[in-house]
Amino acid sequence: MNEQSKIEVETVDAVAAPPKARVEDVRETFERKRDYLDGFLSQKPAEAPVGGAGGATQEAIVDALKEIFDPEIPVNIYDLGLIYNVEVTPDGHAVVTMTLTTPHCPVAESMPAEVELRVGAVPGVGHAEVNLVWDPPWDPMKMSDEARLELGML
Repeated sequence: MNEQSKIEVETVDAVAAPPKARVEDVRETFERKRDYLDGFLSQKPAEAPVGGAGGATQEAIVDALKEIFDPEIPVNIYDLGLIYNVEVTPDGHAVVTMTLTTPHCPVAESMPAEVELRVGAVPGVGHAEVNLVWDPPWDPMKMSDEARLELGML
């Protein structure tokens, strides 16, 4: 072995700890920038419109729809996933988009009329309209967890 590649071993009792960072040291060199969340966090959430999405009228319509049960399945039509959309305009016009479990459903003629009557009876609704659609077709995956639990599918 030559002199240049010789390995030396040194034994030490302790190693000095590295210096710890101090907040006081950083404050002198660091300038805190304006907190951009201050204005955002101080804002209050906007009130939901009475007739709009999430409003009191829409919630009342959903509650009314939860009182209508499918005659063959002991679950309400909302939890069954037959209601695709509920829209309410500020002037009280309610539009419900729904489907049925099958086009050959025995209540295919009477169910939309019952939905229209129940929605029209909700306070704050001036006119109710029901659109019966077949696309996308209903399938059991559209059911809520409560409906699946009721039918023993969960």
